[in-house]
Amino acid sequence: MINTKLSVAIHILTLIATNPHDPVTSESIAKSVNTNPVVIRRLSGQLKQAGLISSQAGKPGFTLLKAPGQITILTVYQALQTKGDLFLIHPDPNPNCWVGKNIQSVLETTYKRAQDALEQELAQQTLANIIKQLTSH
Repeated sequence: MINTKLSVAIHILTLIATNPHDPVTSESIAKSVNTNPVVIRRLSGQLKQAGLISSQAGKPGFTLLKAPGQITILTVYQALQTKGDLFLIHPDPNPNCWVGKNIQSVLETTYKRAQDALEQELAQQTLANIIKQLTSH
C-alpha cells in the first residue's frame, strides 16, 4: 500500500538535487520534511540501495548518483516497495461463501489494471519534472 514514504523520498531527492554544493544531511532533510531524522535515514538507505544516492563515511550529506531527468518517480516508487502489489487482497476469505470464493479472482484483474496505470504514469514523471514544478510556484 502507498503511504507517505514515496512523497518523503521525492522530498529527499529534490533537496539533494537542488543543493549540489551544500551538504544535505538527514538532520536538515528531517527539518524540511518535519519528521525524525531516523525516518530520513531509513528511507535514504532504501534510496542508496536502489543506486539513486550515495554518502561517504566522515563526509556529511548525500549525493545524487543520477541526473534528475534520469530518475523517474516509478524508480523511486520501486525502490520503496517491499511487495510489488499496490493493492492487497485479504488472503483467507471463506471458500463456503459465494463472495469469499470468488472475490480474489474478480479483484485481481481490476487491481492489476490500476497498478499498471499508476506505474505507467509514474514512469512518465521524473525528478526534473518535480523540480521544475516546484520552482514555478
